Amino acid sequence: MIPESYNPQIKKAAGLIQSARYAVAFTGAGISTPSGIPDFRSARTGLWEKDDPMQVASLTSFLHTPERFFNWLRPLALTSLSASPNPAHLALAELENSGFLKAVITQNIDDLHVQAGSHNVLELHGSLRTLSCTGCLRSFSARDFMPAFIDSGTLPSCPECRSLLKPDIVLFEESLPATTWYQAEVHARTADLMIVAGSSLTVTPAAYIPQEAVESGAQIIIINQTPTYLDEIAAILLPLDVAEVLPAITQFLH
Repeated sequence: MIPESYNPQIKKAAGLIQSARYAVAFTGAGISTPSGIPDFRSARTGLWEKDDPMQVASLTSFLHTPERFFNWLRPLALTSLSASPNPAHLALAELENSGFLKAVITQNIDDLHVQAGSHNVLELHGSLRTLSCTGCLRSFSARDFMPAFIDSGTLPSCPECRSLLKPDIVLFEESLPATTWYQAEVHARTADLMIVAGSSLTVTPAAYIPQEAVESGAQIIIINQTPTYLDEIAAILLPLDVAEVLPAITQFLH
């Protein structure tokens, strides 16, 4: 429940969104934790508390020890594919569909923004939605392969050439998708308002996108339960549950 003391800030946030010429959202793992998807860096519960990312989620790991990579991926894939958008995802979709929001730039790979109804979604770290063949480079829907993988641990292979299929997510040692990164930078430079929702802004280079917006003159609203490096320059800082705050903001825009 949102403390009443934050109501003026929430109303102010709604006012900034309503008056913005070009508002863009930037989201991280914190927007999906209310959907049951664990984040990567939280103490005790983060995925990197259990595994060394370079050992399980790097390109080297995928190429040389694919079984170890897929063993790490299996519970995350199960959680992601069974998760549903929460009120925060739905609120951002509503903002876009109402004309208040131009795009959602996300660090997440869970596809929940798309499922919620957002249309202009830039997935900086890729998505579990599709798989690509490491041999013939064909692309496939993950839903055609993931159930068997989740149920039995069967590694997904290409039905055409039998090569291993790689989830279309960005692993350590890989570059971010160039076109998506370029589009995100264009949105950041064009924005006069950026809403940071559920990101601690620690994962680079993605975390530089809000800074780029600020340097281009945008105001910034930060909704995150842990501190970020941009807190001191935020126009509005709401260290609260994003799944409660974003719907509350949208209520003032009707």
